[in-house]
Amino acid sequence: MKPSYLFYCSSAVLVALGVRSVGAQPVSADSMPVTLEIAVSRAVGQSQEVRLAQSQVRLAEAQVGAARSAAFPQLDARLGYTRTFASPFASGGFSLPDSLRFEPDTNATLAERVRYLEENAPLAGLGGLGQLFGNLPFGQENSYTAALTGSQTLFSGGRLGAGMRIAREYLDAARFNLQEQTAEIELQVRSAYYRARLAQELVGISRAALDQAERFLASERLRREAGTGSELDVLRAQVSVANLQPQLIDATNSAEVATLDLKRLVDIPLAQPVRLTTPLEAPAVIAELDSVAAMQQLARRASLAAQERQVAIRQAQVRIARSGYLPTVNLSLNYGRQLFPSEIFAFNEEWRSDASATVSVSIPIFNGLRTRSDVRQAQVAVDQERLRLTQLREGVQVAYERARGERERARSTIEARQLTVQQAQRVHDLTVLRYEQGLASQLEVSEARLSLLQARTNLAQAIADFAIANATLARAIGAPM
Repeated sequence: MKPSYLFYCSSAVLVALGVRSVGAQPVSADSMPVTLEIAVSRAVGQSQEVRLAQSQVRLAEAQVGAARSAAFPQLDARLGYTRTFASPFASGGFSLPDSLRFEPDTNATLAERVRYLEENAPLAGLGGLGQLFGNLPFGQENSYTAALTGSQTLFSGGRLGAGMRIAREYLDAARFNLQEQTAEIELQVRSAYYRARLAQELVGISRAALDQAERFLASERLRREAGTGSELDVLRAQVSVANLQPQLIDATNSAEVATLDLKRLVDIPLAQPVRLTTPLEAPAVIAELDSVAAMQQLARRASLAAQERQVAIRQAQVRIARSGYLPTVNLSLNYGRQLFPSEIFAFNEEWRSDASATVSVSIPIFNGLRTRSDVRQAQVAVDQERLRLTQLREGVQVAYERARGERERARSTIEARQLTVQQAQRVHDLTVLRYEQGLASQLEVSEARLSLLQARTNLAQAIADFAIANATLARAIGAPM
């Protein structure tokens, strides 16, 4: 069998394998297999951005509980002990001046006592003032107090309801922001995975082309030794091999960098070898985009829903500001027991009760026009959030149109590149066959090989572009990827 025929058979087998197998990765015993879904799951579960958004959701849930608590009755218990060391009431009363004292002489005659009563009758009432506070708890040495206090807001001008609504809207906004962060991380990981997979495919394509060129060089050397080839043909084959080697090195470096970027996003140690197992291949059927369904999904995007919640929060703040014009009604209840024992632990003495209920109404009359300023500021904030919502809708629409156009471009490119690869494959096979028959030059074979290499590279690039564009489009409309 002729050496040239051996080369042709081996070259044809390599060419027939196509883009998928030439991009196969070397298997290492300690390499970690990573599928696309595993990469996405690891990134979403360990991303700091996602964890931060999750903490915002937990914070919002706590704020909802705090806002709701303001609408419920407030009940407090209080226990206290007071030890009095000195008091102005410690003497048991106070003394009156001699001129104000009422002290009739019981030994005087009846006429004298009657006259004394007639002259000093107004002082008789002052005589008991000195002992008025003698039996009251003021200044007692030991004092125990037990009190139960309750309060309930009956009317607050709508502040409580608006506060609860703000807390609920903030919770919804936090959940939507979590969805946005998760989707953004997923898009980054998918894009990085496809880029790394593309880089590895290009390494395989370059290696296959170099292998073909090296086999062609070996065949030319055999032909020269057999006397059917020339030194010039060998030199040309060597130049072809030398030209392909830098391409392989460049593709290998790009693949290493792309894989490191993927490891960073997925939180895999950079020194850990990985094996990307999800193939980069063109979909068998590329469905047309349903514009109506896409627009409906776009209207439900999480970022828009979160911004709508911000508008609702600002509207509730307007209501809170306007409540400054309205009165506030509160109900408070108090029940207490007091004990003034002669000894510290003499709890068997009489407890004294104290109970009261109060309804208070606070009516704002004038506060320097502060309420009006608060209302104006809240209304301006509502207008600002509405403008941001409009801008966000426009930005989302533009991103959708851009992603849709890129997907359509990639879809049409795949179809064109597949046809180009088939044609380049056919040209390469025919050129090699003509060369074996002496009808084509080695330069034509080299050009056919480079054309096939470029066609495969372009097809792999188009497939990766379509995969990234498809994920970007799903991210733009907020649909599952």
